[in-house]
Amino acid sequence: MTPPRTLRVDRIACTGRGLCSELLPELIDLDEWGYPILKDRTVPDRLRAHTRRAVAACPRLALHVDDGLGRRAQRARGLTVRVSGRPRGRATTGMGGRR
Repeated sequence: MTPPRTLRVDRIACTGRGLCSELLPELIDLDEWGYPILKDRTVPDRLRAHTRRAVAACPRLALHVDDGLGRRAQRARGLTVRVSGRPRGRATTGMGGRR
């Protein structure tokens, strides 16, 4: 059995172009300003390919699909885990490396 995949929208990154709704009308509606409203966050198996296409086509990279695995399970399967945060190393201001 495959873990459930969930769809999510980064509302800050989204600019309301509506392409996701055109590619995935089964799961996404648009509000009156053109921003996506998820009908259902869980992605059925029959819509996986359409969901991947909609995520890849988002011009602002605001549409994401999570595979339902936790970080520990992703590491065990050899998948990369991206953790947001400040990059490691020496921080510079762009002025010759001085702070």
